[in-house]
Amino acid sequence: MIFRTATREDLPAVLALLADGGEVRAAVGEAQERAFAAIEADARNEMMVLVEGGVVLGCLQLTYIPGLGQSGRERALVEAVRIRADRRGGGMGAELMRLAVARARERGCGLVQLTSNKERADAHRFYERLGFARSHEGFKLRLAD
Repeated sequence: MIFRTATREDLPAVLALLADGGEVRAAVGEAQERAFAAIEADARNEMMVLVEGGVVLGCLQLTYIPGLGQSGRERALVEAVRIRADRRGGGMGAELMRLAVARARERGCGLVQLTSNKERADAHRFYERLGFARSHEGFKLRLAD
């Protein structure tokens, strides 16, 4: 398996992974093109994919946030974690997260954080098995549909 930065050619596969989670439609539209270009152009954002045999099987987005806490080190925010439905349960998600944590560590981050929908009990157990702790209560304010 290869863990690498996503390219524009990976965008349809990444959107298909996200659609499986009910977040976005799989078709590549203008808004997704703009968002991907913005991620690609921003040194503090990375869309990463896990590829095997040329097929995108997983993805996640890493955003590096500067801050005064953590002795001035960045924190890495992990979002949009997905593994293709037919490959779940075989350790691929754990490997994807292990690689993301290693990437954040190599960058010098002092912390890796993520949020997960409160109703996703299986995901919570998964993240806890990987060493993540429930340390904060999250809040969101939706500004657009």
